[in-house]
Amino acid sequence: MAESIPLLLLIVAFIVGLLLIPFGLPGLWLMVLALIGFAALGGFEQVGWTTLAAVVVLGVVAEAAEAWLGFRFAKRYGGSNRAGWGAILGALVGTVVGMPIPIVGNIVGAFVGAFVGAVVLQHSPGTEIKETLGAGWGAVLGRATGAAIKIAIGFAVGIIGLYAAWG
Repeated sequence: MAESIPLLLLIVAFIVGLLLIPFGLPGLWLMVLALIGFAALGGFEQVGWTTLAAVVVLGVVAEAAEAWLGFRFAKRYGGSNRAGWGAILGALVGTVVGMPIPIVGNIVGAFVGAFVGAVVLQHSPGTEIKETLGAGWGAVLGRATGAAIKIAIGFAVGIIGLYAAWG
């Protein structure tokens, strides 16, 4: 029974981590840290360094994809590099500003922040409003795509981690 408690805690951490990801919270990193803790408890025998390296790399890829997609979609929908950076910075600021609102504040804040950031940094004298709003819409779509990819990678981390922990 005592040896199953760490595995149960790992499963709980994975579930909580997956639930945190859509809220813009570091759920993926909670999952990675939980797996590292589980591996340390087992002397890195059951879960080895290769598995840990793989989930850390997946976490970095997820973070980069999330940021890059907001940037890329803002540009795809008519924005400039400024709009892309505005999408990234706006999403970060929006997430922090939305934190006091329970449950959905981070999500709404990140999406609104990405939109506003892209629009504000895209807009300049002589810029068409359609182009400016298009960059904002692209930032929102990029943020949504990035979050979906991050959730998918979170599932992959969970599957890899549980396979290694059970194996």
